[in-house]
Amino acid sequence: MNQYGFHPEASLEFTGAIDFYAKINPGLAEAFISEVEDAIFVVRQSPERWRAVDGEVRRSLVDRFPYGLYYTFSDHFVTIWAVTHLSREPRYWDERMGKSFRSRS
Repeated sequence: MNQYGFHPEASLEFTGAIDFYAKINPGLAEAFISEVEDAIFVVRQSPERWRAVDGEVRRSLVDRFPYGLYYTFSDHFVTIWAVTHLSREPRYWDERMGKSFRSRS
């Protein structure tokens, strides 16, 4: 199983979504957390399961919620670059990855 970590802005997106759902219903926030954790678990088990959407970046969809995890992996580590609502403008998270990574794609 791969270790993982969030880019700081991805972590903020995750907690922001939790806060959003908590204001609607605390049970909904708990369900969101559970679904994201499940998606992360599957990504860690099998990071190649989802197709690359841009170079080495892959997207895993979150069940029951309109969210995706954008991530890369290498040498037993998964980096989650974005936890994004699927209606957000695509690729807004590109700058997080830096020019050096983007040039490898």
